[in-house]
Amino acid sequence: MEVFVSRHTRVSVPSGICYGQTDVALRETFLEEIDRFKHRIPTDLDVVFSSPLQRCVQVAQNFSEALITDNRLLEMDFGLWEMKAWNDIPLIEIQPWYDDFVFTKTPNGENFEMLFLRLKSFLDELRTKDYQKVLIVTHAGIIRAIWTYLLETPLQNAFKIPVDFEEILHFHLGKTSNEDYIIEKK
Repeated sequence: MEVFVSRHTRVSVPSGICYGQTDVALRETFLEEIDRFKHRIPTDLDVVFSSPLQRCVQVAQNFSEALITDNRLLEMDFGLWEMKAWNDIPLIEIQPWYDDFVFTKTPNGENFEMLFLRLKSFLDELRTKDYQKVLIVTHAGIIRAIWTYLLETPLQNAFKIPVDFEEILHFHLGKTSNEDYIIEKK
C-alpha cells in the first residue's frame, strides 16, 4: 500500500516551548499552510488516520471527514516538561534525557523507545489491511520513528532526521518489512 505522512501545520505556541501531548491549537493560518502541500496528497485515499490531538485532526479533516484517530500516533509524552520552555528545564534534569532519549523517560512521561513501539504496533497492524492509499497526519516524533522503522536504523539516530512542516513522506508498506521502501520525501 502507498502511505503518505504529513506533520500537522504550525502551532500557536512560542518557539522553544515543549508541547508533546499537550493539545495546543494551530495557528490561524493553518488553512493557507495546508493549501501549500495539499496537491502532493492524492484525492483517492482509502482512509485517513490521525493523532487525536486537535492540531492533527484539523489538518486531517481537510482530506476526509471520515478519519480514524489512533492514540498510537500521539507525539511523545514529555510529562512534567509539557508547556515549559526547554531552556527553563534544569540541566541536571534534562541532561540524562539528552544523553539517552531512547531509554530515559521524561519525568512522568515516556522515552523514545515507548513512542517507537506505539508506532511499530500501528504500522504492523496497518500492513495487514487491504488499503491502497493511506494518509497519516501526525507529529515530528512519530515521523522520525517511521523513518527508523522503514530504514531499520538505530533509534539513537532518530533526531538526525529533519522533519519539517508542509513536508510529505511517501512510502510503500508491504505485507512484510522486506517489502517496505521509501518512495519520496517532498
